[in-house]
Amino acid sequence: MNSTKTGNYRWVICTLLFFATTINYIDRQVIGLLKGDLEIQFHWTESDYSYIVIAFSAAYALGLLLFGGLVDKIGSKLGYTISLIVWSVAAMAHALAKSTLGFGIARVALGLGESGNFPSAIKATAEWFPKKERALATGIFNAGANLGPVIAPALVYWIAKVQGWQSAFIWTGAIGFVWLIFWFILYDTPAKSKRVTKEEYAYIHSDNEEHQPGPDAETRKISWLKLFTIRQTWAFVFGKLLTDPVWWFFLFWLPSYISSAFNVDMKASYGLPIIIIYTMVSIGSIGGGWLSSFLIKKGWPVFKARKTSMFLFAVLVVPIMLTKYTSSMWVAVSLVGLAAAAHQAWSANIFTTVSDMFPKYAVSSVVGIGGMAGSIGGMLFPLLVGSMLDHYKALGDVNVGYNILFIICGFAYLLAWVIMHFFAPKMEQVQLKDN
Repeated sequence: MNSTKTGNYRWVICTLLFFATTINYIDRQVIGLLKGDLEIQFHWTESDYSYIVIAFSAAYALGLLLFGGLVDKIGSKLGYTISLIVWSVAAMAHALAKSTLGFGIARVALGLGESGNFPSAIKATAEWFPKKERALATGIFNAGANLGPVIAPALVYWIAKVQGWQSAFIWTGAIGFVWLIFWFILYDTPAKSKRVTKEEYAYIHSDNEEHQPGPDAETRKISWLKLFTIRQTWAFVFGKLLTDPVWWFFLFWLPSYISSAFNVDMKASYGLPIIIIYTMVSIGSIGGGWLSSFLIKKGWPVFKARKTSMFLFAVLVVPIMLTKYTSSMWVAVSLVGLAAAAHQAWSANIFTTVSDMFPKYAVSSVVGIGGMAGSIGGMLFPLLVGSMLDHYKALGDVNVGYNILFIICGFAYLLAWVIMHFFAPKMEQVQLKDN
């Protein structure tokens, strides 16, 4: 169907989701970029820093548990609004921290608030896009997770140089309130939106799913306990549990890795290596979503397109293990960038598998469950990261620790793909009875 004739307002919605995710990751990454300054000021070890990351991860896991069900009940518009206000205030509150405990409290609040981003965005995508476009739409808005880290280094390092680290938290945290204005003006569900044409509305709901959209679709509920009895839920849970910690490791430790491995002053270079990595990642996110959507439009079954794409992306993470053999920073940047890009390509597809397998009214709940699992992994992995890096730093060669961690990262996605295939070989759509 020609989108010019049907209308394109759904892509306006996708743009809103993209910028929200961008802001989400700018606020999340500030502490990783300022890690060197904060370590000196607050006398942090790698383990101390890992505990702060764990505090964020634990709160994020709890928040996903809460937001997943909440967004299904109150809708994407109000869910996103609550989430963004909480995380923006929390991001600014980092500037008030006077101790490690203060940072931990601010990270807990940030984790709780930021956890609402993906349940709200995935639900909005399921509401606004047919299956054949969901992976592409998810890949586009998920690219905000990469644009954020592209923008953040230059912005954060510049503000920190001119006004100090406290101002970096304040100004980046305030950006969210600007987005909120556009969200209130432009967003509503397709059934309520005055900006969507009848043709586009019909196109959005052209999949002929069992649960067709309508006045009752947004009020249906599903028991969380019931979701845990479904194999497809566990496919998503293990896919997130094994791969999300890798992404968080990249997000919170890459600046430190490049600085220590190649003696780079990240502030002097305004984070150029990080900017390059996340530019690659942005391409991977959109390309990953495009690939499976392209295969579906070519006639491939949905499950085959998703599974084939995700297997390819899992394989593309493996070369990160070769970083131990290079002394060139730019070769290492390329290998890490490829792995991080493959992660986001994987992420664009794994999120979309939920809306492929579950009716729209259960999507946020399943995303919340899987996201919680990813956050639990994100709590456990930093314990290993912190202790391992402290151990090898004490031995005088912290890079050995990073090399071991990259080996773990290299195998994580293939293992996740195998387990997901075991639980959902053909990703059959779940048939749920209304409660």
